[in-house]
Amino acid sequence: MSLVFAAITPHPPILIPEIGKENFSQVAKTKEAMEELEQNLYAAKPDIIVIISPHGEIAADAFTINLSDHYRINFENFGNFSVKLDFRGETVLMAAAKEGLSQKIPVSVVSNPNLDHGAGVPLYYLARHLPDISLAPIYFSFLDNLSHFEFGKGLKEAIYSSNKRIAVVASGDLSHCLSKNAPAPFNPAGKKFDEKITQLLEQGDSRSIVNLDQQLIQNAAECGLRSILILLGVLNGVNYSTEILSYEAPFGVGYLVANFKLN
Repeated sequence: MSLVFAAITPHPPILIPEIGKENFSQVAKTKEAMEELEQNLYAAKPDIIVIISPHGEIAADAFTINLSDHYRINFENFGNFSVKLDFRGETVLMAAAKEGLSQKIPVSVVSNPNLDHGAGVPLYYLARHLPDISLAPIYFSFLDNLSHFEFGKGLKEAIYSSNKRIAVVASGDLSHCLSKNAPAPFNPAGKKFDEKITQLLEQGDSRSIVNLDQQLIQNAAECGLRSILILLGVLNGVNYSTEILSYEAPFGVGYLVANFKLN
């Protein structure tokens, strides 16, 4: 079939009510946006979700595909032992993607059924009404921006060669330095970066995102740009419009939820 859904999501564990508890209300905008995104995904009737996470097994000089026949997610590292998710693995699509991509771009393969919170938090919301969905996790590298965009373009070829309905979700938080209580030391570049990314996404200006100033990126202490770049590569040549569903930063980290409406 083809690409049927594309989105950007944040992944703060506090979005899980059992973890957020008394702080959960502070991410109300993000929660509502994730619930709206879930409705859009459900309506798209996907067979497969490709999830791009910044917190999996990252190789410095290669992109990583996680091939397993099943995946497990829990949040024990965040003090919760009750929320557990299980998914089927999608190996056919990603094996085909690996074969095509590795001719142009360095790609490594791992097989780890235990997924990180970068995948787990978005899937907690997005897959709640998709019990039969198959999952294909991938992880970015520390190669340059253009390499991530090109990786996404190669992934697009595999997606459009498949007979499945495929969703792609880029998981990533934006700046981590937006306030004095943020995880990284406060830096005014954080706000500038988040505003710039949001503006360029709304404009559909992928080229400018690929060419963002490297010093600005570094100063923003972000973790989502590479995930976004891969998604933008997937969307290259696709007719779409960007809908920003929410943005907030209650803990000094930028949480962006965006839906790409495919035309």
